[in-house]
Amino acid sequence: MRTQLLLDLVERAGWTGAQAAVALAVVEVADLPVWWAAPAALVLSTVKGWLAGRLGRSGTASTLPATADPASHPTGA
Repeated sequence: MRTQLLLDLVERAGWTGAQAAVALAVVEVADLPVWWAAPAALVLSTVKGWLAGRLGRSGTASTLPATADPASHPTGA
């Protein structure tokens, strides 16, 4: 497995886990039914992507540095 692909995979999985954990914590603190965690995680994911697109590399929602981001080095698969 290519290093860039592995880094991309780990980044996506890490952010997904963090967003799910935060969403579960929020619904627990707010004393809401657990099913509210899914829309809360969706909102967190959208906000993260929007912020990464503005604060990170232009044109991507990645938080990886340009040297490790597969979108920076497209290959003719």
